[in-house]
Amino acid sequence: MIHQAPQDSGLLDGLIEMLPELAGHHAPAGRFHNWLKPRVIEAIAARFGDASDKPCTFEPFGSLVFPYVRMGNIDSLDLFGLDELILFSFYWRNRKRYRKAVDFGANLGLHSLVLSRCGFDLRSFEPDPVHLELLRDRLGRNDCAAVNLHAAAVSTQAGEHAFTRVLGNTTGSHLSGAKPNPYGDLESITVPVEDALPHMAWADLVKMDIEGYEAEVLCATDEALWQGLDAVAEVGSPENAERIHAHFSKLAVNLFAQKTGWQRVQTLDDMPTSHRDGSLFISAAPEMPW
Repeated sequence: MIHQAPQDSGLLDGLIEMLPELAGHHAPAGRFHNWLKPRVIEAIAARFGDASDKPCTFEPFGSLVFPYVRMGNIDSLDLFGLDELILFSFYWRNRKRYRKAVDFGANLGLHSLVLSRCGFDLRSFEPDPVHLELLRDRLGRNDCAAVNLHAAAVSTQAGEHAFTRVLGNTTGSHLSGAKPNPYGDLESITVPVEDALPHMAWADLVKMDIEGYEAEVLCATDEALWQGLDAVAEVGSPENAERIHAHFSKLAVNLFAQKTGWQRVQTLDDMPTSHRDGSLFISAAPEMPW
């Protein structure tokens, strides 16, 4: 054991299937979220706090093998936060609505595993070579060999790009320049980059968590692309929020913010400005399909 884990409360059993019924209470600043979040942290630590390769029940997705590992000052348990579970519940709820998904910024592959267990044809992207090795390992351990894995970052054109590894929190590693003032010990490497837009045109669902580069990619899209595509995205900064809001205000495409209980964004104040505000859902549909 890495640490003394709390006793498994069974909270996770049924939670994924219950969360859609409480979609209006998903706002991170809300009372329900604040009550549930620490309980989820304890439940995840009890179930996935072991570094062994034992399978752990994670319904409705079956058993997952997801050994505990540190990534600087955070660890693999952080990948199971309440906001992530909310997205997992969205994937499961809509497993018959969507068929082809893309995971931009796959990290250790937890979203990819869940999307694969939902039955989606999946393309998964991860540029960090350390994370990529762990991602391959977890896909293999969980019999997800059909996932189309791309050892690359994404941008609006293919090529190579400098990449900043944030050693104190490698989940915050990013294409160099995407974050103005990264802090702590840093490492610079060069990674392959693929053009995101053809993959978005192929998919009908995109999960995007590309550490500050979301606005660059999203603001390169046009209205036609969104007629057959929905996306859940992190918005990394107030500057990104302003750019994304301005871009989609010109298109017949709607934004829905977890920050407001998944209501349609009306003004810039409704936009998430960091991961602490939760995700943004982008769709030409009139409402989010909870």
